[in-house]
Amino acid sequence: MAPPPAQSAPPPSQSSPDTADSIMARVAANQDASEAERAHYVYVQHTKMASRKGKTVQCEELTDYRITPSSDGSHDELLKLDGRLRVKGKYVPYNTLAPSDDTNQPKKDPKSPDPQPAPQDQSKAQNQSAPTPKDPPSADGQSDALTVNIGEEGLDRDLVENMRKNLMHDKSKDGINAHLFPLTSKEQQTYAYTLLGRERLNGRDVFHIAFRPRDKNDFGWKGEAYIDTQAYQPVLVSTAMARKIPFAVRTLLGTNVPGLGFTVVYAPQPDGVWFPVSFSTEFKIHVLYFFHRDIVLDAQNRQFEKTHVTSRVLEGVTEAPQP
Repeated sequence: MAPPPAQSAPPPSQSSPDTADSIMARVAANQDASEAERAHYVYVQHTKMASRKGKTVQCEELTDYRITPSSDGSHDELLKLDGRLRVKGKYVPYNTLAPSDDTNQPKKDPKSPDPQPAPQDQSKAQNQSAPTPKDPPSADGQSDALTVNIGEEGLDRDLVENMRKNLMHDKSKDGINAHLFPLTSKEQQTYAYTLLGRERLNGRDVFHIAFRPRDKNDFGWKGEAYIDTQAYQPVLVSTAMARKIPFAVRTLLGTNVPGLGFTVVYAPQPDGVWFPVSFSTEFKIHVLYFFHRDIVLDAQNRQFEKTHVTSRVLEGVTEAPQP
């Protein structure tokens, strides 16, 4: 997904010693430090995700999750779900996750009646099973977790809920899959960066940097990052697949995801901790030649609340007298 056009900024009055590598090294240090700081925040993640066949929405879900970061990840609690599934030409509403993912349902009012069973599309296409398309492993040998588990029924609903879970709820503290954007020191090790210039974006002076895998045969991400020139924090990052899925894989497995890429926008909290505030993507998925969908996701992180700060008691230290 292409980033919004940035305005050219006037050149600095004196030559800058910054290089792409030195800039990204400072970004990595800041991102690593932010990991601990983000554990002090609780926030709500509002997400709209849809599966379309041509111009027709097959399934759409609007969800609100409360994200509670911790020292080693995060916990997500589903607060609200408004969904609709196209069944035989008509939309059927629902407000619970599919049974296979019902471990994190919205809190239920004990006075409210039991919800109706979730609808399932009985079309011919949904009576077939499809393989699980996966992204190639990342540099550390782990999958980027963009898996899609498609069952025999409710293909579109399974697709929407599994995509959202894997893209947004991978236990990262900022609510976004950790492997999608090469910003931390660990993720940067296998990427090459090029400084394209200085610009103006979202009211900030930024460095415009392009990146791609060092190994040209790597199926990682390529893209562009706009880095704040004062805070050395990302303002906007956009990615796309560095390489197309090999023709042999597309032919033998019948699986392709053209246009796969993501865009994330960052902004600082009042205490200076930077968080992703929006995350979006739109791409196509083709599975076994008969299943073709456009996937659309738009997520907003909002209602940030700082919960606590870490403190410790120092023995042998007395309180200073008040003047």
